[in-house]
Amino acid sequence: MRARALLLAALVGATPAAAQEARFADFRYEGRSIERAVPKAGEYRNPILSGYYPDPSITRVGEDYYLVLSSFTHYPGLPIFKSRDLVNWTQIGNAIDRPGQLDFSGLAVSRGVFAPDISYHAGTFYIVNTCVDCKGNFVITAKDPAGPWSDPIWLPFEGIDPSITWEGDRAYIVNNRAPSEPARYDGHRAIWIQEYDWRAGKMVGPSTELVNGGVDLSKKPVWIEGPHIFKKDGWYYLTAAEGGTSVNHSQVVFRSKSLTGPYTPWDKNPILTQRDLDPARPDPITSAGHATLVQTQAGDWWATFLATRPYEGDFYNIGRETFLLPVTWKDGGPVILDPGKPIPHVGVKPRLPAGPAPKLPTSGDFGYVDSFNAPKLGMQWIGVRTPNAKFWRLDGGDLVLKGGAALGDQKGVPAFLGRRQQHHVATVTTTVAFTPTKDGDRAGLAAIQSDQSNLFFGVTRIAGKPQVALYTRDKGDETLVAATPVDPRKPVTLTIRANGGTMAFDYGTGSAKRTLKDDLNARFLSTNRAGGFVGTVVGPFAYTR
Repeated sequence: MRARALLLAALVGATPAAAQEARFADFRYEGRSIERAVPKAGEYRNPILSGYYPDPSITRVGEDYYLVLSSFTHYPGLPIFKSRDLVNWTQIGNAIDRPGQLDFSGLAVSRGVFAPDISYHAGTFYIVNTCVDCKGNFVITAKDPAGPWSDPIWLPFEGIDPSITWEGDRAYIVNNRAPSEPARYDGHRAIWIQEYDWRAGKMVGPSTELVNGGVDLSKKPVWIEGPHIFKKDGWYYLTAAEGGTSVNHSQVVFRSKSLTGPYTPWDKNPILTQRDLDPARPDPITSAGHATLVQTQAGDWWATFLATRPYEGDFYNIGRETFLLPVTWKDGGPVILDPGKPIPHVGVKPRLPAGPAPKLPTSGDFGYVDSFNAPKLGMQWIGVRTPNAKFWRLDGGDLVLKGGAALGDQKGVPAFLGRRQQHHVATVTTTVAFTPTKDGDRAGLAAIQSDQSNLFFGVTRIAGKPQVALYTRDKGDETLVAATPVDPRKPVTLTIRANGGTMAFDYGTGSAKRTLKDDLNARFLSTNRAGGFVGTVVGPFAYTR
């Protein structure tokens, strides 16, 4: 192993700076779902994107389908996927992949960019999105959805969750804004529309309020958001999420004969929710909403939406995921799921030609190995916040990290590159070569839900002695859970074994393998405990004082 050879060379004559680099020889992931759903021939598995892939927006261009997802302050951001059959998805790029596009400096992990919308018009792809802590709402464009995407064009309106509706050669942006009246309660929002001059890149004309509060203002509906408008059979349909992103999440629909209203709520709302089901049901899928509808070239309608798969109660560590269901039309309205029905783990595939299976699966039980021997880092790797300087490089089959900010330091960018934990039952392994020269120096695996909720497992120095250690942070100061001496002259293999709300931690040098900590309560990495809107991201991390 090249990492072993380079480490030995460093011990006999390299400079201290070189010795402080951390070298990771590989990254291995194996995951399976808690539920044992097995699709039959002609069926697909939900979710179609496992793990932290929330707020899906979908568009069709000919026979190709494209998805864009929220990424908050993870960088690169706004992952883009492509499919031919709505079931098999391959990531083709990240729309935010240059430090000059957006600056997430100092932002918490669950800030940044969320609820993007993707559309296509006259040879150009458009993403309209929000970064509240940057300059608000913006548009970026690309001729190829794989990128490169343009720098943002900033838009001068309040609110979040914009999407573009194309009406012939004219564009309109619909989004969540404050209501035209003083807010009556916490979570009282409204849906507005305004024309967007896509040639000049600016908003024009008046803004019109389409929905005040939600389906029934007298019932104080909260957080009407994620709006999309499409046209069918002479009617304009406005779909939106309502009820917040937790267990009361839902999708509702309104319709009008005019683009600018008035819009009438459908009497069979909501068209998707799981809030009325028994929370004790087996293998539940919960918190469903934030849907986008698309019509296939065969004329069928489908919806992508987010939902969660808790391992117990409302606890899930892997974030909100992307699901797929067919849409049926009843009495002039779209129905994603009839009331009282649970979201199925398997379903009948769309009537589309089968697309190519992705090299990296996104659904079901799967594993992968990244040996870091490609010419560039895979687009699935993400860090925390926009890096001001590159802290990593690929070197002959190793990922090399140079220490950045400490875990928990929201003002900085940690030397961390991670992959989404996509299954509740997952095993993550890497081999690291690192010589800590000062107390507190460390390199190994980090699992990050936020700056305040994370863990580190790897090689460090404590009281002058090299150790393999496990530290956790649960909305407070870091806690040393366990540590044991280790020989820094040998690369150390680190393994994290996740099983729902617990984790175990193994380490080894050569053929020897030991468990440092078993049965750690890892609920502090759940959204329920940590808060926010992301999922756990796990990967190599290095820090030197």
